[in-house]
Amino acid sequence: MMGNTIFPSLFISHGSPMLAIENSPTGRFLDELGNAIGRPRAVVIASAHYESHGPAITVNLQPSTIHDFGGFPPELYALHYPAAGDVLVGERVATLLQNAGLAVHVDTTRGLDHGSWVPLRRMYPKADIPVIALSVDSGKDAAWHHAVGRALAPLRAEGVLVIGSGGFSHNLRELNWRDSGAPPVEWMTRFTDPLRDALIEGDTQTALDWKLLPQAMRNHPSPEHLMPLYVALGAAGAVPKATLLHDSVEFGSLALDAFSFDAAA
Repeated sequence: MMGNTIFPSLFISHGSPMLAIENSPTGRFLDELGNAIGRPRAVVIASAHYESHGPAITVNLQPSTIHDFGGFPPELYALHYPAAGDVLVGERVATLLQNAGLAVHVDTTRGLDHGSWVPLRRMYPKADIPVIALSVDSGKDAAWHHAVGRALAPLRAEGVLVIGSGGFSHNLRELNWRDSGAPPVEWMTRFTDPLRDALIEGDTQTALDWKLLPQAMRNHPSPEHLMPLYVALGAAGAVPKATLLHDSVEFGSLALDAFSFDAAA
């Protein structure tokens, strides 16, 4: 899928780093997603685990695999995702952000954190597609991240896949760590259900006003895992059409929704 193909933008909930090796519903979904989307020229991925003040991007020809987590099995730390970077795509991303009035920092040394390499390893296991990582800014709101995505919308017609990698809900302190298959808790669904509905119905304003939804701050005590959603939403253009690709829940309150976003016809 190259040439004149216009890729959708994607939001993926990456969950635990164990997603890299577990035979889970989300892992199996991601195993099929790369083939379903097709092979892009490059991937630009906004990761919840890459935070900066204002937008930053990695333009590193050989980004390292960052194991930015602790307490997991040794085999997880042995994994590497040796995807290359792409200077030309990085320069294009920087130009688009600058043209939107955003002062972008170009990082030539940072590698790929697990919010980037874990889902990409499931989607494109050969690691043969260049990757540019994009930061989020917890000090900025959903509308700002949506504007970042809007700036990057032209990439979709240039063979570049724009992904936001975060979590549809993310409160690690309240997960039921004893039971990964625990049923969804009510305080989570009170937030995720209306947010999911708003996205599918094209109600962008309600989605941007996520803090007004029930139990919003309980689902996201800090906002960094939700902000990649708005980058992906913005990258679809002014009138996005959302498609729910996957939804599952782990540990009772870790919602792992995934969406694709296209420009509405």
